[in-house]
Amino acid sequence: MTTVTDNKLHGDPGIEAHELHPQRSSVIETEQQRDRAKTIYEKSKPGRRAFVAPELDVPKHELPAQFRRAETPKLPEIAEPEIVRHYNRLSKRNFDLDSGFYPLGSCTMKHNPKLHERVAALPGNARLHPLTNPKRAQGALELMYELQGALGEVAGLPHVSLQPSAGSHGELAGVLLTRAYHEDRGDHRTKILTPDTAHGTNPATVTMGGYEVVKVGTNADGGVDIDDLRAKADDQVACLMLTNPNTLGVFDSNIEEIAKIVHGVGATLYYDGANLNAVMGKTRPGDMGFDIVHFNLHKTFTQPHGGGGPGAGPIAVSDRMEPYITKPHVVKREDGTFDLDYDRPKSIGRLRGFQGNYGVFVRSYAYILSLGSDGLQEASELAVLNANYLLAKLRELGVTDLLPPAFDRICMHEFVLSGAPMKKELGLRTLDLAKRLLDHNFHPPTVYFPLLVDEALLIEPTETETKETLDAFAEAMADILREGAEDPEIARNAPYGTPVRRLDEAGAAKRPVIRQPL
Repeated sequence: MTTVTDNKLHGDPGIEAHELHPQRSSVIETEQQRDRAKTIYEKSKPGRRAFVAPELDVPKHELPAQFRRAETPKLPEIAEPEIVRHYNRLSKRNFDLDSGFYPLGSCTMKHNPKLHERVAALPGNARLHPLTNPKRAQGALELMYELQGALGEVAGLPHVSLQPSAGSHGELAGVLLTRAYHEDRGDHRTKILTPDTAHGTNPATVTMGGYEVVKVGTNADGGVDIDDLRAKADDQVACLMLTNPNTLGVFDSNIEEIAKIVHGVGATLYYDGANLNAVMGKTRPGDMGFDIVHFNLHKTFTQPHGGGGPGAGPIAVSDRMEPYITKPHVVKREDGTFDLDYDRPKSIGRLRGFQGNYGVFVRSYAYILSLGSDGLQEASELAVLNANYLLAKLRELGVTDLLPPAFDRICMHEFVLSGAPMKKELGLRTLDLAKRLLDHNFHPPTVYFPLLVDEALLIEPTETETKETLDAFAEAMADILREGAEDPEIARNAPYGTPVRRLDEAGAAKRPVIRQPL
């Protein structure tokens, strides 16, 4: 057991554990924390320089007055070593996949092979101008065409557009396709169904698409409540947006019945592909009856992500949805060349400039080629195996006594624990546990989602973590609970070894400081 009474803090060896007396722990700051507010401008000293230009060796000419600044720019004045140290220090404050385990439930934060970075950085890929004539970009168009085919095979649907720039962007494409499909038939529908386990972007996208959100309940097994779905599926429903496996980490075995009900009222069935990593190569959304699928290339098919991008959310659709897919569409002509097809009169049009995040396409295509169909299937099998192993390890260590699974079934790629007993027994919330994990050098799992689980903790280990990493994470969870039983104040005041302590998260969202005054 690791406790604060006999060890130095994880991530900050300069702080002795005995300094963390509960009465003092809320005021202890590390050097990093004390230094957190200093920007490059605040370190500036008048007269310091990182670079001095050589003497002028050409005739001097004055700029016309209209092109001159009224005032000297207020740039930081700082020596080169200080610049290097400042930004190097900042870079080390990031926690990312290269730093440690990142079990962020429902976000598939898996390792991104470095080979893919090298391929994406090749000049022919990285320097390709988006306005290049298609005749001079045949290699890039061929890559995109082949990627469309591979994704279509994974989805079990024949037509793919790479344009959407994120999963939520793919959702918007799916909703707009649904609208175009119904309106082309003279059928003006008003509602879209989403389960109460849906990703938060689903109802937001429905609203953005001009539809009313109608929630469908969850049954005792964690799947869609079929009776509730049947009661709400009527001729005004345009679509059901569904994730399978869902955000509870369980596969809905009633999917055939769900598809039958939805199609029975003339609606479309949309697959949120955020959890595709659990079933890739094992089963296909198209075979389950889905009409539209979005992929998170930046999750399932490896791409560094977080902080807003870059991402890619291609969509795959069935034959009946194909006329409405985005344009221009990458096609292969009869002479074997590749081109962009603009002649699509029923298309919903462009969703963004050019064709999407091409660098993401290169990385994902490299991933698919390097693994092959067998490798993609094995990745999903390992993701599910790792999740079930970790859950079993947490049971073995007694963690689930205070954090029981919300739905006690064999899980898929992720699982949800409820911290309600921990809150009752120890007075700790899942937020406290998540913050204390930072001191053990683990990124916290998702907390308080899905909303239907009290004190939810959503954990997704992915297929790229070793048994030793999973064991260490489970031990850390057990340590925090043992520590909490002795002194819950320690977790309540965590983290201790990070550049900043507990943030005012509501304040950060409502009053963001995004610019430093010059």
